[in-house]
Amino acid sequence: MRLFPSPLYSHLREASLLHAAKTTLLFLSALFPIVNPLGGSPIFLSLTRQYSRESRMLLAQRIAINSFILLVVSFLIGTHILAFFGISIPIVQIGGGLIVVSTGWSMLQRQEQDDKAEVHRTTAPQDVFENAFYPLTLPLTVGPGSISVAITLGANEPRQFGFDLIGVLAAVIAAAMIAVTILIFYGFADRLASFLGTTGMSVVMRLSSFLLVCIGVQILWNGASALVSSLPALAHGSPPTRTP
Repeated sequence: MRLFPSPLYSHLREASLLHAAKTTLLFLSALFPIVNPLGGSPIFLSLTRQYSRESRMLLAQRIAINSFILLVVSFLIGTHILAFFGISIPIVQIGGGLIVVSTGWSMLQRQEQDDKAEVHRTTAPQDVFENAFYPLTLPLTVGPGSISVAITLGANEPRQFGFDLIGVLAAVIAAAMIAVTILIFYGFADRLASFLGTTGMSVVMRLSSFLLVCIGVQILWNGASALVSSLPALAHGSPPTRTP
């Protein structure tokens, strides 16, 4: 005995699959270019040259897990966390943009220190993980731009009865796919460097650092523009709207 007529059940299943596919593609298309694990791999390698390949792979695994958690949490409860602390997304963009600019600028000014590589070659894994979350995961990999986009996607996701299981599952799948790409590009960043050569990797690293500065400035500008546009509302005595 079927609970639903066959045509209705087929229509609901097709609609659910279409909704899941759209959410997954939207999540990937919006976040993957911002996370950009390929562009971040030269910077990751530059920051972890003192570690062995095994330690670097373990660190890449931890960063991928942290990135997955950050993206999913931002999608699910990001708006509620910001509302609880009374923080608007433009403020997050300004603060995070400053951090991204600082990180990219320091990478542009960074000089190769190969003479220190052997000293840290035997670093214990627990010491490697000290920088796994900050700054390697946040803001290098999943920065304020990625978080704000994930929060926006979660806020705009249509929900029935306050919860959309299909949308959540689709977002989790998309975040897992992004995490896998982070693991691949970061874990094998040294092989990518060998393929490109010293000069090619240096060019990619400098270009990625410059793009990181530009991304930080863009994030900062987006937040500042949103705050400036809210000034007329404040001048008229009405509170600005917090649209994620």
